[in-house]
Amino acid sequence: MPEKFLILLPMPRQLNYLGGTFQLPTDGLIAITSPDLLFEAKTAQKALAAVGFNWPIVAGAHYENMGLQLAIDDTVPIAEGYALRVENGRIMIHGADAAGVYYGVCTLCQLLEQYGGDLPALAIEDFPDFSARGVMLDVSRDRVPTMETLYALIDKLASWKVNQLQLYMEHTFAYQHHREVWAEASPFTGQEILELDAYCRQRHIQLVPNQNSLGHMERWLKFPRYLPLAEKPEGFSVSWDLPGKIRPPSTLNPLDPGSLELIYGLYDELLPHFTSRLFNVGGDEPWELGKGKSQAAVEARGGQVYLEYLLKLHEKVASSGHQMQFWGDIIVKYPDLVPELPADAIPMLWGYEANDPAEVECEMMAAAGLEFYVCPGTSTWNSLAGRTDNAMSNLRTAATNGRKYGATGYLNTEWGDGGHWQPLSPAYLGFAYGAAMSWCVASNTNLNVATALDLYAFRDKAGVMGKLAYDLGNVYQLIDPHRHNGNTLVYSLQMPRQFILAAIDKPDQTIPVENLRTFIQQVDTIIGQLPKTRFETEEGRLIILEFQQIADLLRHSAKRLLWLMGEPVLSAKELAAELERLVDQQKINWLTRHRIGGLSDSIQRFDFLFEEYQQD
Repeated sequence: MPEKFLILLPMPRQLNYLGGTFQLPTDGLIAITSPDLLFEAKTAQKALAAVGFNWPIVAGAHYENMGLQLAIDDTVPIAEGYALRVENGRIMIHGADAAGVYYGVCTLCQLLEQYGGDLPALAIEDFPDFSARGVMLDVSRDRVPTMETLYALIDKLASWKVNQLQLYMEHTFAYQHHREVWAEASPFTGQEILELDAYCRQRHIQLVPNQNSLGHMERWLKFPRYLPLAEKPEGFSVSWDLPGKIRPPSTLNPLDPGSLELIYGLYDELLPHFTSRLFNVGGDEPWELGKGKSQAAVEARGGQVYLEYLLKLHEKVASSGHQMQFWGDIIVKYPDLVPELPADAIPMLWGYEANDPAEVECEMMAAAGLEFYVCPGTSTWNSLAGRTDNAMSNLRTAATNGRKYGATGYLNTEWGDGGHWQPLSPAYLGFAYGAAMSWCVASNTNLNVATALDLYAFRDKAGVMGKLAYDLGNVYQLIDPHRHNGNTLVYSLQMPRQFILAAIDKPDQTIPVENLRTFIQQVDTIIGQLPKTRFETEEGRLIILEFQQIADLLRHSAKRLLWLMGEPVLSAKELAAELERLVDQQKINWLTRHRIGGLSDSIQRFDFLFEEYQQD
């Protein structure tokens, strides 16, 4: 029976089998009721051609040989909703709007991929849980995707009914008055953003501008021109670093008029490149706030200092005709200030562990009558292969809490902490499950993610890659399943010898030698399935290279830990030789999908490992 095999991404809200199947006619027509549906029709036409049916597109509603009708129908009650019916030799897709028609076409495309020209008779009624279903890519630490990479990813995301994309920017837009900041970054030009915006818009995706505006400004503050605007020009330390380590300044002084002058100028140049009226101003993790130039003010007025700066950003954003989004991690620490937020401001509530974002934060925003988003993540940063179970729980929790408290948006984030060592393809699992959760929680909670990935992300006819990605993303649990915001094996590649030895000497952080050896064996077993894959597209070659690389890096980390613990698998000289090969491969893989800017900064994070191996 077809229902045993049917996997869609996302699974629709309501699907009923009508009994039997029918073979598509060879001479069918695609009829659209409005010329505005031409792109949707061409999307369907391409999918039909892929299974051997070359149907012309015509406008109008009355054709005897109509095989597919696309129509905007005001009886479909919910925005972006659609009804799809396969019956009596015809396919009917009616949408509440053009986006709804498009999403019905996306579902049809997936049906054609699974069944070819012999479709099951069925009826689907479908609409989204969240009106905004987004993905945010970190393009500032340190990977900047090529346009080809972005276009391909947008096509994937759109086919999964994602309707918002944000590119998290710190210094990777080519601001004309700030060339020194982005000179080595291979930034996005104004023309590229304009072209990307148009490409997204055609696929019913809003390209939302995103420019951090308070913290995470270290790429700016390292230059003499901007350093006087820093909260702590001398740098700062954090509790989780090595004792005595000083980080470069990263937060603007919110009391300095020059900070606002800088940020306002960035907004004036950036925003005209986007058609979206939303704008994410960031504002997260201002580590030094209240510890430098604003210390006295913060001691006297607390969170009011942050709020006043945020209100000034809002004033500028609103005057530009935009609606402000901002990360909610600071304001939730001051519940008494939440009611003072502008009525149209959109807090973005983020958290990346299994039970995040916190229910209490969602309840706080709902009680204040604010529109808000829930913002989970893919869990790939600081983990390379991802943390499958954590990611899926995080994505599911965000959808559940968001639905419970009336969030209007769901933004799935892919960050680049620690040099953005992870490639793109391990994030497909998080992107796919997040798209499913944001579309309909009830029908996608138990989605067969591995199979959905094989069908619609990896395009692996052998049905191997989805389970491989799922399993490789869970091996971390053998070492330290409770590590916050990352994988111990990746952190151990980023921390010097003395830090690692001090950590694993603690009773609650001891890593058994046998677990490390078993970890290497399990990675060997999982990645050994790669030769069995049969990819349908050219991207398959890149996917193999990317997963092989992350497996090799994880195994190298385990070998390094064994070496540090006096249980070596390889000598220091052999470890250095292996790492040199891996770094060379990291450079090659990076440039297959990303620009050269940022590569050297990322690769330099391996340098201390070579120094340690040489000292032995």
